[in-house]
Amino acid sequence: MVEIDTTPRWVDTSEQLAALCSEWRQQRAVALDTEFMRSRTFYPQPALVQVGDGKHCYLIDNLAIEDLQPLRDLLLDTAVTKIMHSCSEDLETLERLLGAVPEPIFDTQIAAALNGMGAGLGYAATVRELLSMELPKSETRSDWLQRPLSEAQKNYAALDVAWLPLLYGVLLKRLQECGREEWLQEDCAAIVTAARGPQVPELYYQKVKGAWRLRGTQLAALQDLCAWREREARVLDIPRNHLLKENICMTLAQQLPRHKGGLSQAGFEGRALREHGDNLLQVISRAVQRSDMPARLPQPLNRQQGEVLKQLRQHLSAIAEREGLPAEILIRKKELEALVQATSPKLQGRLCGWRAKVVGEPLLDALRHLRNEEIK
Repeated sequence: MVEIDTTPRWVDTSEQLAALCSEWRQQRAVALDTEFMRSRTFYPQPALVQVGDGKHCYLIDNLAIEDLQPLRDLLLDTAVTKIMHSCSEDLETLERLLGAVPEPIFDTQIAAALNGMGAGLGYAATVRELLSMELPKSETRSDWLQRPLSEAQKNYAALDVAWLPLLYGVLLKRLQECGREEWLQEDCAAIVTAARGPQVPELYYQKVKGAWRLRGTQLAALQDLCAWREREARVLDIPRNHLLKENICMTLAQQLPRHKGGLSQAGFEGRALREHGDNLLQVISRAVQRSDMPARLPQPLNRQQGEVLKQLRQHLSAIAEREGLPAEILIRKKELEALVQATSPKLQGRLCGWRAKVVGEPLLDALRHLRNEEIK
């Protein structure tokens, strides 16, 4: 095993950063991670960027460095692969800090899953499994915005990138041997694309529990309330539910109050009512007058569809066993349910890529067969 110095190397000047980034851009790949805080804000507050070059571990103090452009250039250098683990939140943090999303990336969590090691495997578990080492997790809930950071924090942060280059080497070799390197590239590219274009506010109502029960004006109100909440939370930089809780969105959409008393009865009161009550009433009033009502959302599966889903899952289990992959890596629960609910099911989104031949088309064939059997 390659010997890696896990001693944290602190980087807090523009000159240091520029020199290091110049060196790192000569490499094939570098490990990357972030520490951030998000308990009371909508956006992550970037507190630290960690880089591992396979020899040393560097902690970049973004709070102290004036010129972060060299780091941004490194992240956008497509000749350098950025090795990360479960990177979605880190990509969001880096986009917030630098206005850039790293590309290309190699997510070791996805790579482990495509190597049949299980879905959602944590960094420490992956290191344990592949490198036979135990990592401490004592500083997970630290205040990363404090300065100076404690030695324990620094050591913890350094270890988060220390072993990523080794994991990269092992996992990449295995993916190449089983012909799945392109699968990983496709999935990682999809994560980068998603990080660059967050979901539009008008679609957030689809995530509300029980939204399928609403239709017409009520559903339009829910859509507009959730879109207002999303935009306002971004502007104010506060968590969505600190502004307007999801269950209150649902109640307001059902009751369509016309005055502040109705808002208060629905649970929207106090300072929030004083500051945002008028705006909410305007949102609801406009929703009631809309002529373009959103289509009703899919209902939960009925009994017959549930039986079809059960049988499709049996097919899925057989495919997963044959491929040596976790079923949830092949297809998500909502994707499978959407196939069952569709009048004319077709492959969409992720199922149009490498998953099409592996799982999408076989499941479509199985679904057609099951429906033909029902007709008979």
